[in-house]
Amino acid sequence: MWVYIIRRLAYNVPVYLGIILLVMAALRVNDPIYGFLGKNASREQYDRFAAATGLDQPFLVQYVRFLGDIARLDFTTESWDQPGISVGQLLSTAIMPSLALTVPALLLTTLISISVGMISAYYRGRLPDRLLVLLAVLGMSVSFLVYIILGQYFGAFWLNRWLGYELFAIAGYKPGLIHWPRYCLLPVMISVIVAMGYDTRFYRAAMVEETGKDYIVTARAKGAGQAKLMFVHMLKNAMIPIITRVMITIPLLITGSILLEMYFNIPGMGRRLILAINAKDFPVVQTFTAVFAAVFIVTNILTDVLYALVDPRVRLS
Repeated sequence: MWVYIIRRLAYNVPVYLGIILLVMAALRVNDPIYGFLGKNASREQYDRFAAATGLDQPFLVQYVRFLGDIARLDFTTESWDQPGISVGQLLSTAIMPSLALTVPALLLTTLISISVGMISAYYRGRLPDRLLVLLAVLGMSVSFLVYIILGQYFGAFWLNRWLGYELFAIAGYKPGLIHWPRYCLLPVMISVIVAMGYDTRFYRAAMVEETGKDYIVTARAKGAGQAKLMFVHMLKNAMIPIITRVMITIPLLITGSILLEMYFNIPGMGRRLILAINAKDFPVVQTFTAVFAAVFIVTNILTDVLYALVDPRVRLS
């Protein structure tokens, strides 16, 4: 297995280098220095800023230098928008707020959606199944922004039950586990409600597809009950699509939910990236994009490894 992992990593090195090359080239289509300083900046200001940031060097030199920083995990480059603060500091302070929102949302969504999908498949074609599918479709049909607005009004304003993340910082508190329900429960609930509609239908379709397989027909002919078929045989064999669905979501744990972080003032990765884009904070945008690309590549490799672990029919070849 380790040989396979190393081989996949080697295959993805050119892909990652290409992604970094395209990102750096795209960020330089318009001059980032004039974008940050403004079009009225003098030539002296331009040259001084270019020399200080290394943008006066040829593109290939900048590319190799940035790759070297990534290889050494050196994120000490200073933010343009926040002088004195490195990109690494912004990165480290933004990860935990994102994880405090996305990890609980992923766990709850996965557990609830798989359970509801299995129940719906168990009662396929009957009233419980139709009601659950109807609720899933309704959940998918309503815009994410509608849930956010309703949640903010009824949860934060009307009930005055949940506070924003930054209010704790303003009050002198450091948001921790004990305060988590007050600053993160509402956006997590919104995220779960929105994602459940899509995930429930996906997991139901995966379970229904398994009902026609030969091993189910054989087990049923041997006298296995419907509950055992659903919750023992079918669940085990449906792990491949379940893993696929979960692993697709994992990179979003790092990138964060941009809409939720922006509307609830959660200083996570998604919000930090949007603020950096608006502020033309070139080093932050470049580094965050490189980190996100690495997370996606590692997740793809991990997905294949998990396939082989849960299903002996899959071989790492």
